[in-house]
Amino acid sequence: MKIERINKGSWGKIRAFLDVRTEDGFVIKGFKLVEGVNGLFVGFPSQKGNDGEYHDTVWADKEVKDALTQLAMKEYGGDIMSGGYTAEPYSDAPPPAVPDEGQAPISDDDIPF
Repeated sequence: MKIERINKGSWGKIRAFLDVRTEDGFVIKGFKLVEGVNGLFVGFPSQKGNDGEYHDTVWADKEVKDALTQLAMKEYGGDIMSGGYTAEPYSDAPPPAVPDEGQAPISDDDIPF
């Protein structure tokens, strides 16, 4: 299995849309790389039902899902590793109270609202 096409971007929690080509030559369209609570995962193609809920139209075993997620993250991860995606580390430390030498003191006029 390989990624046939990937469209990277940011649509809410969706980070990319992708199409997958199987070893048998089938191309399955409509996969999504989603940013969830526990990190990135691949959402399978789905269709809205009469009940208003979305239901997967393609099923796979857990091993295939995991392999596809790893493949998609590797393909998408080129941007993460090359600096296209940056996450600032969280710090509990408050900002410095005293401006650095040569820097003007901060005043209420500096606040943009």
